[in-house]
Amino acid sequence: MARLRFLLTPRWLGLLASALLVAATCVRLGIWQLDRLEQRRALNAEIRRGLAAPPVALESLAGADATDLAYRRVEVTGTYDPEREVLLYGRALNGEPGHHVLTPLLLERPVDGARAILVDRGWVPFALGTPPVAPAAPPTGAVTVAGFLLPSPEEADVVIERAADGRPLTVAHDVPAEIGPELGLALFPLAVQLQRQTPPQPGELPALVPPPELSEGPHLSYAIQWFTFATIALVGYVLLVRRELRDRARAAATR
Repeated sequence: MARLRFLLTPRWLGLLASALLVAATCVRLGIWQLDRLEQRRALNAEIRRGLAAPPVALESLAGADATDLAYRRVEVTGTYDPEREVLLYGRALNGEPGHHVLTPLLLERPVDGARAILVDRGWVPFALGTPPVAPAAPPTGAVTVAGFLLPSPEEADVVIERAADGRPLTVAHDVPAEIGPELGLALFPLAVQLQRQTPPQPGELPALVPPPELSEGPHLSYAIQWFTFATIALVGYVLLVRRELRDRARAAATR
């Protein structure tokens, strides 16, 4: 026991406390990454369920809780209102910066009081930064849109850039509840991501945006890394103790 008294000295107690603190922090970060992984898996499952279901008419969702409608496939008929178009700022496609074009679709019949739904029609290059985007003008007249409903970001601040006359030009998040009053429209609570429409888009722009990627991300590998760091901290402390004991034993043997 005498050989282990040094472990109770301030130096070694401090090293033990540091090793335990580092290990506990790394374990907590590893658990956090596992929580993120489970959240990602749950989101992927929600997306798969929504996209696997057959499309339904938007009118059939009247009275439903908007929080349960994310990624549901829908079909809706109406007329585009490009004069009240806005851009979802700073969205890349295949590594190229740009924007998403958000165009209100005026409904043939109101749904839960909403007279329009915001349609994310796709991506345009960054240089096309002022709506309405002429090279991406939508078809005129009645249009049938097929796509999936987009979840509204939680607690997102909708930053709006305006023209000199006060008209909204770009937004940072597609939250219909906040964008609708700016456009003077009662919008459906969720926007729809366009996948196809009849009649089709007359030009190549906007480019259709694919559904969300369903990968699990790097969370599992990050968790393994954090748990590895925790193990290194504890094993490193044990190795230091063993080396100290060995050195002390050698010093005692030479006396």
